[in-house]
Amino acid sequence: MTLPTALRRRIVSPDPETTRLVAAALARAARPGDLICLRGDLGAGKTQFAKGFAEGLGVEATVNSPSFVLMAEYEGRLPLFHLDLYRLVDAADVVAGGLLDERQETGATLIEWPERMAAALPEGRLEVVFTGTGEDPRVLDIRAASPAYLRYLEALG
Repeated sequence: MTLPTALRRRIVSPDPETTRLVAAALARAARPGDLICLRGDLGAGKTQFAKGFAEGLGVEATVNSPSFVLMAEYEGRLPLFHLDLYRLVDAADVVAGGLLDERQETGATLIEWPERMAAALPEGRLEVVFTGTGEDPRVLDIRAASPAYLRYLEALG
């Protein structure tokens, strides 16, 4: 996805704590119905991001990767729906599994491995692409896929 520079922001995160702080700042811009797609290799920091986003929403529960439950729901300023589609094949599996429903219109939805949904993803969303694994710093490429999501980039200052 090639977007104008005004619709994207790159941040170098030297450690998991910084990734969580960036996500918490972004969460302050969250509104009901928002979709945030997290893309990156295993170990790239997607779950650390989810932990920080949850903290930014005021979630008090412990956030873990929902790999084996597919979706976890948390209560905060807005409900947080955290989906991990790694084990699914395609959008048909997502729909058949009941992972998308009207409840998500009341909160923010984070999706790890959104490429499993491919063309079924709505155009309006925030994309966070993680580069780097292991002990290396992460590069977070934050992209507002539509102008409605520019408020996330503005929340970063």
